[in-house]
Parts: sequence; C-alpha cells; structure tokens
Amino acid sequence: MKEIDSFNSLKNELAGNENLWLLLMKKGSDQSDCAYRNFAALSSEVKDKTLCVTDVNTVRDIHQEFGINSVPTLLSFERGKLKNTVKGCQLTAQYKNIVEHIGTVSKENVTSKAVKNVIVYTTPTCSWCTAVKRHFQENGIAYREINVAADQDAAMRMMQKSGQQGVPQTEINGQMVVGFDKAKINRLLEIN
Repeated sequence: MKEIDSFNSLKNELAGNENLWLLLMKKGSDQSDCAYRNFAALSSEVKDKTLCVTDVNTVRDIHQEFGINSVPTLLSFERGKLKNTVKGCQLTAQYKNIVEHIGTVSKENVTSKAVKNVIVYTTPTCSWCTAVKRHFQENGIAYREINVAADQDAAMRMMQKSGQQGVPQTEINGQMVVGFDKAKINRLLEIN
C-alpha cells in the first residue's frame, strides 16, 4: 500500500494506473483506524491492484480537491477520474469486493432471492447516501454506486428517470426510489 503525501503525488499515481483506490483517513480516529486496518489487510490479498492511503492530518489538499468533508472515505479512480466514494469503515471483505468489482459493493452472504439490479446514485457529501449503502451492506444486497457529482451524464439520466435532483436515489429493476425510503426499498428488495 502506497502512502500519498500530496495532490501532486496522487496525480502522478493516477497517470500510471488505470484503476486506483485511495483511503482518506485521520490517524487517531476510531473509524479511520478501523478503515486503515481493514484496508491494509486487503493489500496482502490483492497484489495487482493500486491501493493507496493518505492521512488528512498531514495531507490537506486531496480531500479539498474532491470535496470530501468526512473521513474515512475510500476514493475509487478509473482512468484518472473519481468514479465512486465509500464512506466509513468497511470490513476487509467489503473493501475486497469494491476493489475487485469496480463500482460494486456487497456482502459475501448475498441472499438466495432473485437477483435485483440495484443502482444507487450518490454524491460524496451525502449522509443519507451512506445510510442507504450501509442498509444494503447489512442486508447482503449487491449494488452499483454512481457518483453523480463526478458523472454529469449519469446525473442527467437519473433526473430523467425520477424527475428529481436530490440524492440518494436508488434504481431497483428500473423503479426509482427518491431518498432513503426504507419501507419502499425493503418492499422492492423483499427485505423483511
């Protein structure tokens, strides 16, 4: 796992890697220390992936560049562009799934019900987005996250489907759910 010490260092790493994951964390914080431990454990399992870490105590330009205002946050880059963010401390298995299946997060014990196509439209600063993703993780629901702050085409598609701008929005087999409407989401996903 590589330490990134500035935005310029990050740009250099992005130039040389098609995909890169960067954990923004703050040493000494329980959540960040948890995220660091679990993300670091991943580095021994996925040798061919570019995993990086930055401590915002000493590196102050990266989180500002991407509008990240809470840590820990995992940033996922594809071809030099920010594609997804995942907030909070995740299990090592969840980090592994994020890294191995770009844009997809799920638990190992996904239910045996019919697989649903689930897309969550988010922004990096949205606390309700984090809540809906956590709900999916707790219930073993595989989903794809699209950061509409970084993908304007996706933002336009989302607005065309729902008529709404706010996030989170969840698309479940083509049906849009605006906000974290837990009852509707549970009904559509058959979560008891």
